[in-house]
Amino acid sequence: MTDNQWSEVDRYLDALLVRPDAALNAALTASAEAGLPSIAVAANQGKLLHLLAQALGARSILEIGTLGGYSAIWLARALPPDGRLITLELERKHAEVARQNLERAGVSERVDIRLGRALDTLPQLAAESRGPFDLIFIDADKTSIPDYFVWALRLSRPGTLIIVDNVVRKGAVADPDSTDPNVQGVRRFNELVAREPRVSATVIQTVGSKGHDGLAFLLVRD
Repeated sequence: MTDNQWSEVDRYLDALLVRPDAALNAALTASAEAGLPSIAVAANQGKLLHLLAQALGARSILEIGTLGGYSAIWLARALPPDGRLITLELERKHAEVARQNLERAGVSERVDIRLGRALDTLPQLAAESRGPFDLIFIDADKTSIPDYFVWALRLSRPGTLIIVDNVVRKGAVADPDSTDPNVQGVRRFNELVAREPRVSATVIQTVGSKGHDGLAFLLVRD
């Protein structure tokens, strides 16, 4: 199959099962108009995050990498009225776009956007006793994924689900000789996970409108 065929299947399934959503579409449009990179999760992946958060009965969610708030809208909609999503964003412009998108979607009261370098913000969350989180979604710079994973474990409890995006890199993750720092970051993450007895994990390859990539799913053990 080709990228065009994968995208066509996504469009077909999205029309039936995800369905058009004015607030989510507006978030993508606003992000594009603001010049943000087009790297948000696909609609069906956003719906997957939403369903998993609902299935967990999540009340507290941490997201590392806000971008324009598209995935944050999906996650926040899965929370109960007293639930809370904390999302971390490095770029001030991205955070401002996300705030507007979350407000338009009617979920801003459940979302706390923390501006700054995630590896500075994560220790602050720990110091504030913000954890443990029920679900943690990591979708930020791939070179730092190993460090984000270490912090995610510190902010977890038995039963926490950790999800990491973009971990297949069009198949390049299987190449030990890759000089791409993003690929090497993902490979270091995979090796950390393989040695970590506190989690049970798998990675699923994905194809679709975002091309060939994958998602890692890690369940924190008792």
